[in-house]
Amino acid sequence: MAEISKRRRIWGWWFFDWASQPYHTLLVTFVFGPYFAGVAAEYYATAGMDAEAAAAQAQTVWANCLTITGLIIAFGAPLLGAMADVSGRRIPWIFAFSVMYAVGSAALWFTLPDGSNMWLMLSAFGLGFVGAEYALIFINSQLPDLGDDDEVGEISGSGFAFGYFGGLISLAIMLALFVEQPNGKTLIGMEPLFGLDAGTREGTRFVGPFTAGWFILFMVPYFLWVRDDPAADKKGSVSEALSLLGKSVAALRHRVSLASYLGSSMFYRDALNGLYSFGGVYARLVLEWDLIKIGVFGIISVLASAVFAWIGGKLDRKFGPKPVILTAIWVLILVCTTIVSMDRTQIFGIALPQGSGLPDMVFFGCGILIGGMGGILQSASRSLMVRHTDPAAPVESFGLYGLSGRATAFAAPLMIGIATTATGSARLGVSPIVGLFILGLFLMRWVKPEGDQSR
Repeated sequence: MAEISKRRRIWGWWFFDWASQPYHTLLVTFVFGPYFAGVAAEYYATAGMDAEAAAAQAQTVWANCLTITGLIIAFGAPLLGAMADVSGRRIPWIFAFSVMYAVGSAALWFTLPDGSNMWLMLSAFGLGFVGAEYALIFINSQLPDLGDDDEVGEISGSGFAFGYFGGLISLAIMLALFVEQPNGKTLIGMEPLFGLDAGTREGTRFVGPFTAGWFILFMVPYFLWVRDDPAADKKGSVSEALSLLGKSVAALRHRVSLASYLGSSMFYRDALNGLYSFGGVYARLVLEWDLIKIGVFGIISVLASAVFAWIGGKLDRKFGPKPVILTAIWVLILVCTTIVSMDRTQIFGIALPQGSGLPDMVFFGCGILIGGMGGILQSASRSLMVRHTDPAAPVESFGLYGLSGRATAFAAPLMIGIATTATGSARLGVSPIVGLFILGLFLMRWVKPEGDQSR
């Protein structure tokens, strides 16, 4: 078999970001998440709740789904990473989790507008989400093989930028050809494609099969151009994986920078995921936006993510990932504080005239910063982890990174669910995100900019 060039391997690796980004762009944040929130809110309103209580309950249900999904990911991530290290194989794992991704997302077609099967659909969403996150652990672990420490930051940033452009294009296609406005037409004024029934929201529900098809199509370059190292193909067992995992966790006490970074990223990445998971839901429940408006907001946000991720990769290469991460966290803290402090009637306690468009403009601005800083933060975080990765066990090291990113993945949704229930407000319910960013910022004090690799 002909040797695959380094450039082609990098492009194949980038195609995972392109293929998988629509799960987050279309399902978690801008189409399915807000659609589900609206369906659930209407379901509870029909059951007798007032509008604000129904919105709060819908947000709580979404939070509970993400909490359970986060717990599953947290418990499985490090063990799976260790298993891949003792076996030396990654591609079969990525293929298996890709199947979960495709099946879970495709099943969302069956989400009924009356909310009668919403628990079944949340289970399907969780299946796809777990597959996407587990696959990402193994994808991330391949980054150290693509370049040296000076190159991986730019490779990571360009990968995220490429992926965000994929998310942008997929979102534009959904809005233009499928997602219905209240008048039954798409953004460009046509009936949903393929004769889909706008009355039963088939255009919007098509986001599930569309996401699955997009992933299957664009994973082809990845599987064609990325290979496991044949010399690393060996047998492994669960007991060996557990032993390797135990040694890696125990070794953290001797690696202060790595332990601090894993703790920091555990909090700030959880906060960022909370922003992504509840941004569209916030727009739907608090600002009362329809899906088309949320989609346009998404296009602007994702475009900012792509541009800023690319710029962030350049800054990473020049200054290193740590200062890039710190800057992004500070900006996101200010953005979150603004979001929590406004609704349709006021901003920071200052009353607004009825029908004011200021909250919409402010939230659009926040969307640009969330997308932009989020793209930078994700890219630079992956780069900084490479500087802390044990070359002898890259998958298991990124399993720990996956664990830090998902060990408290349930925390943000759980805290948002509790805060939403306690306050009875979808707006105040997202306030715990600010605290998580602050905790992450504090722990970055002990992280070495140059990393902490064990050799």
